[in-house]
Amino acid sequence: MTTSVLPPMASAPAVTPRKARKRLRNKRAIALLILPFGVLFTAFYLIPVIYAVVESLQVIKRDGTFGKPRLEFGGLSQYFLVFQDSEFWGSILRVLAFGVVQVPVMLGLALLFALLLDSPLVKGKKFFRLAFFAPYAVPGVIAAIMWGYLYSPSLSPFSFVTSKVDLLDGGTVLWAIANVVTWVYVGYNMLIIYSALLAIPAELYEAARLDGASQVRIAWSIKIPLVAPAIVLTAVFSVIGTLQLITEPQVFKQFTSSITSTFTPNLLVYTTAAVPNLNLAAAFSVVLAITTFILSFAVLRLTQRRAAL
Repeated sequence: MTTSVLPPMASAPAVTPRKARKRLRNKRAIALLILPFGVLFTAFYLIPVIYAVVESLQVIKRDGTFGKPRLEFGGLSQYFLVFQDSEFWGSILRVLAFGVVQVPVMLGLALLFALLLDSPLVKGKKFFRLAFFAPYAVPGVIAAIMWGYLYSPSLSPFSFVTSKVDLLDGGTVLWAIANVVTWVYVGYNMLIIYSALLAIPAELYEAARLDGASQVRIAWSIKIPLVAPAIVLTAVFSVIGTLQLITEPQVFKQFTSSITSTFTPNLLVYTTAAVPNLNLAAAFSVVLAITTFILSFAVLRLTQRRAAL
């Protein structure tokens, strides 16, 4: 009978006081670096969200017709009004139809411009990169005013077109706004995708060219699959931005009567708060935020599932 002797287990290295102090300093440095973000995140995100939720759970009560108003806990009564408001859900359906058309067109153009800038066949890349991005530098209000004048039949320098096609009519004004949003944000999304293209190793392109792949084939089989995460990121940002649409419709109200105070969800929230009915506006905002989260998460999961196939 033989007895096997197991080797002694290596003991964990002891933590010396010097190492403990170093870890503590590192933790303090990390906390110090995170502190500014934490303060701003709490002050401008968490506190407003909590305040909106609290406001949405309150109602204004009066003693008689002209009694002094007072706030009372109303439970979910404001949310019942939200779900019964056909104008609110009609505005959400309107911006969803807007997003179904505008977001793919915008991201398709952004991807096309990014691929062109990354192609070795295109000259003057610095100029075109700046030219594509320049509209994003224009404030949204200024861009909406500029395009509003271009669309207006009595003010546009292209009156020979606007006099025949009313771009501010009820059936076309939504897509006129889509054109403004696309013009502004194509360059922004293009830079995100273009940055992802620059991170692809050049060796992949060289190997593909040695195999006889054309530039179109390289773009389709190598570039687009590798920048898919950047495209997904821009898609999620675009979905969020679509549901938050307010600047362009608010400005276009000065040019056309086709845009009402309930044209988009955020415009409805703004109008409700101006009545003033802050509690109902807070309930609208909370429901809109939850809807935005659900749709953004759905887009993210759908794209991840397709990428895994």
